[in-house]
Amino acid sequence: MAAMRDHLSKAEIRKGRGPDAVQAAATTVGQVTAIVTGAVRDVAGVLGGFATEIFEIRDSARKAAGDHEE
Repeated sequence: MAAMRDHLSKAEIRKGRGPDAVQAAATTVGQVTAIVTGAVRDVAGVLGGFATEIFEIRDSARKAAGDHEE
């Protein structure tokens, strides 16, 4: 008896690719989302620090101007 070989039809091959493609896309979207979320968080932190520095500079300038008026 001849050895049996497993053959997959083209339809079966295509059917197997679909879930793999969806999983790959979902993984990629998740990774990109994590990167963007981290970047937004970092930018917000830097802008918050900048705003604090500007407030402190302005406050110091007001105090210095007040010292000269006396």
